[in-house]
Amino acid sequence: MQKQQSFTKLFNISFGFFGVQIAYALQSANISRIFATLGADPHTLSFFWILPPLMGMLVQPLVGKYSDKTWCSLGRRKPYLIVGALIAVAVMVMLPNAGDFTFAQGLFLGLNAAMWFGLFSLIFLDTSINIAMQPFKMMVGDMVSTEQKGLAYSIQSFLCNAGSLVGYMFPIFFTWIGIANEAPEGVIPDSVKWSFYIGAAILLLCVLYTFVTVKELNPQEYAEFHGIEKKEESEGKGASKGFISLLKEAPSTFWTVGLVQFFCWSAFMYMWTYSNGAIASLCFNWDGESTQVAEFQNAGNWVGVVFAVQAIGSLIWAGLLPLIEKGVGNKWAYAISLIVGAIGFISIYFVHDQYLLFVSYALIGATWAAMLAIPFTILTNSLKGDNMGFYLGLFNCTICLPQIIAAVCGGMILHIVGTQESMLVVAGVLLLIGAVCVNLIKEKK
Repeated sequence: MQKQQSFTKLFNISFGFFGVQIAYALQSANISRIFATLGADPHTLSFFWILPPLMGMLVQPLVGKYSDKTWCSLGRRKPYLIVGALIAVAVMVMLPNAGDFTFAQGLFLGLNAAMWFGLFSLIFLDTSINIAMQPFKMMVGDMVSTEQKGLAYSIQSFLCNAGSLVGYMFPIFFTWIGIANEAPEGVIPDSVKWSFYIGAAILLLCVLYTFVTVKELNPQEYAEFHGIEKKEESEGKGASKGFISLLKEAPSTFWTVGLVQFFCWSAFMYMWTYSNGAIASLCFNWDGESTQVAEFQNAGNWVGVVFAVQAIGSLIWAGLLPLIEKGVGNKWAYAISLIVGAIGFISIYFVHDQYLLFVSYALIGATWAAMLAIPFTILTNSLKGDNMGFYLGLFNCTICLPQIIAAVCGGMILHIVGTQESMLVVAGVLLLIGAVCVNLIKEKK
């Protein structure tokens, strides 16, 4: 029998996600700015975005599969949580200093030494964020009843967007209190550096809070909670099946939700990659040349602001989602959220006032809130308990693979559409296609 959890316990399970999302928000809002400052060309900028989803696609299924079989005194998922957080903290201190080190001059494969340092730092950062992020989703699947999963993932979505809000606002906040927002050519501004430093400290504290306050189920409790008849299955026998066998046994819900995910995450990849250049051109009169000028760097700060507005929109929509789902069901709530976000993306093309961008990005927040909650509610309700971690880890491929494909195609599409702001229109069209594909999902319990 599945025991109901108090709101406090549901909150504690996901609270560390607040800190993890600050790190993820700093990465999302500043990577294009960092690599452009280090000398990357706009037409190759999307290639730097291949690494984060690629590492997620490799790491999260492994975290899921091996944590399914990890039963120790520290817990089942929590050991991976703390290891990922510690690595992320170390890398967040190093990454924004890529331009400060003295490197030999010259290019290798088209990249200077500072970009190579930043590239490897980005690999380790995203790997560690993925290791730390996945256990939160798995613990909800492990410990929360079917009836409460919608609420649990909504809490997680709320904390995720609150963390995003904080992370996005850090650069402009530090600029406001007097920390330099400009630096010599090839050097990352101090406002960005301090954002990463403080974000790393908050990440560590939040993860430690969840680590201390949450007690995971032991094998016997887990088996009883999920109605697994044989205790041995919960101890790893069921999780010992091969990757291919488990993939063949994946429910149809896994694939149909994954199809919708493809269009959603491709759209957001283009938002993260091209918002800085698009906003600089549309609202700050940037000429598209030097990235060291005030117009580009100020636009970089404003990207943090509009991404924060997106997070506020997500917070509001996440609060409304349980009511919308109750009224029209998960699928309709999903489709409506994608359509609202599509309108937001397409509207950016016509905006030349930096404050009007608040409306566009608030609408995009509706899609983000739905993406963080509804797919996991639909999927976990269709899964049995014995391989929950593996399937949630594998499901991350439906998040990462679209971003990789979008990043590979980004430069080519940019050549076709011509401007970075047009890439955000492409993002809106992708969300509309995703909304149509929601109709293919068949929910199961």
